[in-house]
Amino acid sequence: MTANSNPIYVIGSINTDMVAMTEVLPSPGETVMGGEFMMTAGGKGANQAVAAARMGGDVTMIGRLGNDVFADQSIKRLISENINCEFITKDTEKASGVALISVDKNGENHIVVAPGANATLSKERLKAVLKQMPNNAIVMMQLEIPLESVASVIEFCKKSNTKIILDPAPAKNLTPEFTQSLYMITPNETEASALTGIKIKDLSDVKKAATKLLGFGTQYVLITMGADGVYLASQNDEFEYIPSPKVTTVDSTAAGDCFNGTMAVALSQGLSVSEAAKKACLAASISVTRKGAQDSMPFTNEL
Repeated sequence: MTANSNPIYVIGSINTDMVAMTEVLPSPGETVMGGEFMMTAGGKGANQAVAAARMGGDVTMIGRLGNDVFADQSIKRLISENINCEFITKDTEKASGVALISVDKNGENHIVVAPGANATLSKERLKAVLKQMPNNAIVMMQLEIPLESVASVIEFCKKSNTKIILDPAPAKNLTPEFTQSLYMITPNETEASALTGIKIKDLSDVKKAATKLLGFGTQYVLITMGADGVYLASQNDEFEYIPSPKVTTVDSTAAGDCFNGTMAVALSQGLSVSEAAKKACLAASISVTRKGAQDSMPFTNEL
């Protein structure tokens, strides 16, 4: 943890990932033979929390689990990463969230999420927690929890002038009213296309999508483009393409989560958005050379 850095509060999903490696991803109706199988800790919220903690962030995780063995394993894992878990609660009726992930020989993936208890992280449950959050916190959120809960956090943070980084995944239709109070939004190309209606084929389309997202009121837009890097745009007429280091991809699962977690810590430590994005690209490029989600997150001394 770096002295005088802003605390980071991650509000989001905690899952167990069940991962099957395969030569090719199946088409609809097709069955393919797989190879190695892994069961690892995941969930976009938890992944981003681990990424931030490994970068030296002061991280608190807020989430919801079932009352099962997956929950106990998840909490134990997060605590081992020096993440504050006092605001993670258990639901006695729902199972913990699970993600079913297929990864092909090129590192590309298909993911199906069964949210389980993540879907019970309600705005009422969050209200008491948010009152205890310091105003100088940086909040990271995703869309694997109820949308009304995300909206309630945005409304709360607007009043306290707390910065929010939103990873709009999985892709959903968000109104400008939803995004106008955000400090930063970090969609990938697919999500940016879903949010803007702009079909992205090249960098000029990425710029058009980023510009349209700025029109929704978000201060910063960072569109992640996988191995091609990230495109940064801001309300200050700042437009910058940042390439990613070239690596051999093994597994791209949670690369975006690595980017976001690293981004939050870099900003908390006083880096500019451009410098933070470059650091986040480097971290993500390391994560894709390893298998798994949280296991793939690099430590700060690896950058």
